[in-house]
Amino acid sequence: MKKLRNSSFDEDGHSLINITPLIDVIFVVLIMFMLIAPLLNVEHIKLASASKSAKEISTLKSHNLQIHIYENNTLTLNGKKITLQNLSHELHLLPKQTVPQVLCDKKAHFGAYQQVKIMLENAGFKQMDLILDAK
Repeated sequence: MKKLRNSSFDEDGHSLINITPLIDVIFVVLIMFMLIAPLLNVEHIKLASASKSAKEISTLKSHNLQIHIYENNTLTLNGKKITLQNLSHELHLLPKQTVPQVLCDKKAHFGAYQQVKIMLENAGFKQMDLILDAK
């Protein structure tokens, strides 16, 4: 009399697993991600073009509110050296209609920029110009 064999094993004793449904599910999930990804809103920064006329450059230099973040993370407000604590106080005194310019050296730490950005938001400024220095 023949022994009944379990159908989940082959002749060598290895288990037979049908992975076709697993692959089908993976493909469906992959297709869903491919369809949904273009619809997501991702924050991005629109960069200005590098070609500026002399008039535009002089307008940038004569701006009312400039905050410069240097390589060693020191700050200046309109050319005067200032600390982070004093910057917060000074920003609350300034009119909110102006658009501040934040000039960052290339090697300045991102954390310093982030702190200045948060201070500007807390002071009530809705916009800011970010100018990256190529030094």
